Amino acid sequence: MKIKTQYSCQNCGQTSAKWLGRCPGCESWNSFVEEQASAGQVYPSPRDAALELAGGPSEWVPLEQDPGDSQKHLHRFSTGIGELDRVLGGGLIPDSFILLGGDPGIGKSTLLLQMARGLVETNPELKMLYVSGEESVDQIRGRAHRLGIMSKGQIFLAAETQLERVFANIKELKPQVMVMDSLQTFSSGSLESAPGSVSQVREVAMRLMALAKSARIAVWLVGHVTKEGNIAGPKAVEHMVDTVLYFEAEAGQSYRLLRTVKNRFGSTRELGVFEMDGDGLREVANPSSLFLSERKEAVAGTAISASLEGSRPFLVELQALVSPSGLAMPRRTSLGMESTRVSLLAAILEKHMRLKLAEQDLFFNVAGGLKLTEPACDLAAAAAIWSSHEEKPIASDWVFIGELGLTGEVRRVSQPEVRVEEAKKLGFKTVVLPRSSLERCAKTSGLRLLPISRIGELPSLFC
Repeated sequence: MKIKTQYSCQNCGQTSAKWLGRCPGCESWNSFVEEQASAGQVYPSPRDAALELAGGPSEWVPLEQDPGDSQKHLHRFSTGIGELDRVLGGGLIPDSFILLGGDPGIGKSTLLLQMARGLVETNPELKMLYVSGEESVDQIRGRAHRLGIMSKGQIFLAAETQLERVFANIKELKPQVMVMDSLQTFSSGSLESAPGSVSQVREVAMRLMALAKSARIAVWLVGHVTKEGNIAGPKAVEHMVDTVLYFEAEAGQSYRLLRTVKNRFGSTRELGVFEMDGDGLREVANPSSLFLSERKEAVAGTAISASLEGSRPFLVELQALVSPSGLAMPRRTSLGMESTRVSLLAAILEKHMRLKLAEQDLFFNVAGGLKLTEPACDLAAAAAIWSSHEEKPIASDWVFIGELGLTGEVRRVSQPEVRVEEAKKLGFKTVVLPRSSLERCAKTSGLRLLPISRIGELPSLFC
């Protein structure tokens, strides 16, 4: 049998006939690994194999097809988990291809098993196949029983690593939803390279994509996360799938965040919040309760802001500590917000409020370990820094909403009325917001709205 040898980059998938020290594609060093592909045995193409499972050849259809058929194709079915439905865009599409990434032990398998319970409870006719390349059937069954998951004859388990055997099970069972846990453990017999290599990962993903689109099976693919926080394997895998979800958590925290990075069927800014307990993952209906302190008295150096993740608003506590520095270059340390953003806010306060921060250390933190990226929290961060510097506490029932410009102006933010409603629901009494957003929030009753145009007006609000 003739064996063909090539070298593939494990980061980007670039191939070469000889070994290279540096990849010309992604410019990473020592990433080329030798791979072998057998040329003696012929396997069906990914498209042909998927069409065989689908029951026949594909057909072209006109763009102006029957509206009823179009609605049927776009029909979503509920996973039984509201937070998961939210990040998916309203539910699961029948022929979607979804990649779920996360650190080891964070709860990816637990989430998928709980999804299986929700699917069979809300869809009595649905069949689901859970294929694991890392655990045995008894291990999966034991975890499912601990979580209180009952199959009702609709959930099927398999422990396989060979893709051709998985396709044989699919052809016999004909499920509507399939989980492959995890991507790096599966391999195809058409390649001689080891499981987890770039060629195997690409081949497995390509065949599963063809399966999802041709046989109309919703395929979930679990991927490991590298030290850099990216899903392991070539980036081409993320381009193939319809949706990319990241399951993440801060060290020492019980909550889990499910973020949408890519979604062809919905928003990419949605966020699902879960909490891990003895019975598995529990949905958090009010995420603000996780990120707000239970402290009732006012303390200098803290301020509350309303952040927006997709369509969901939640309140977070921002903390700042300003102290004299004995170093030639004062420290600027930030957790939960980019340090460059915090340094930018410090420079704005020095320029427009005459705060002497150049000779003082500045430590900044977002309570609860949450990571903020949107600029709507600028005003609250600046208020926390000012409060710590002046040692003037801010009332615990105040909320700050606004973006800061380099000229010291307080700029409007998106959907201020949604943020104000969330503050009202949680019992806050006063909202400081940009003057340009006051009109949009004027209909909200029961709250005191304080408009602000420039950051220099901040001290006058407390007089």
